[in-house]
Amino acid sequence: MDCPILVWCLFTNREMTPTEYAKCYNVLRECVPHVNVPNAPNDPETMRQIIAFLLPLLMMRHRRVPRSRWKDNITAVGKHWIEQIHNVENDNPVAAASRARSMIGYHTSYDHNLVGMAMTQGRKEDVVNIGIGIKEIVSPPGMSANDFAISLYHKLTPLEQSHIAPELGDEVVMRRLCVLLALKQAYIKAIGQPFGFDWSRLEFNIPERTASGDGRPLSGWEFRVWSSELGFPIPDGEGHQRQVYQCAVAFFRRTRETRFVWQTEAKDLESWVQFITLDQLLNVADKLVE
Repeated sequence: MDCPILVWCLFTNREMTPTEYAKCYNVLRECVPHVNVPNAPNDPETMRQIIAFLLPLLMMRHRRVPRSRWKDNITAVGKHWIEQIHNVENDNPVAAASRARSMIGYHTSYDHNLVGMAMTQGRKEDVVNIGIGIKEIVSPPGMSANDFAISLYHKLTPLEQSHIAPELGDEVVMRRLCVLLALKQAYIKAIGQPFGFDWSRLEFNIPERTASGDGRPLSGWEFRVWSSELGFPIPDGEGHQRQVYQCAVAFFRRTRETRFVWQTEAKDLESWVQFITLDQLLNVADKLVE
């Protein structure tokens, strides 16, 4: 199944001004009226939620498809797919087949200052099972990496816990923990599981490059893993703040094997991961309704 994967990562390097927030919120209310996002400019969480809902609009504008020419659909388990609207009087089998392969499945997610969207194009049944997981590689203030890992043991299997043993050191523990969390989040969202799903039902054996759910191999799934490093000036200071996020995409390709793709070089990401800033969204926000 040849469905290309594309990811957009938006870095919220600053908060929105009240005017910018109002503009984006108005677009949200007009284009995505069914979502329940409070109008709370002083709450950074709502800003990230708004951005996540606006990314599909930005993506379709980037494809030069007017808002009136596409429809955002949702499956019974909450999986989104975009259908382009074609006004065709004299249809033919070739055109119909082409339209059937033009559906866009997508999923959005965010953590702290990174909002991501994974998307793919093909037939509806082939594109809906895609998910993205994002986890900042940092422990909560006042908590060591080991204590943070222990607090999340309920989401891991005994084997996974053994791969983040304290003697490995804080850096290794945090990196491996966030890889596991990002992979599990991506898969859970790709299959449309609701909040409250038991993450320990999934097991990712990273050294062996295997994945299973309830003890059964996750055959047919492709997992892509990479990290995103972001930096921005520290207010009233001379240095820069550095943030590193572990990211993962899960996509069901209907093959017989489980495939892992590990991207460690920036040049390897350029063909399918695009990084954008908040200002790039704000510059065209009022045009997303067109």
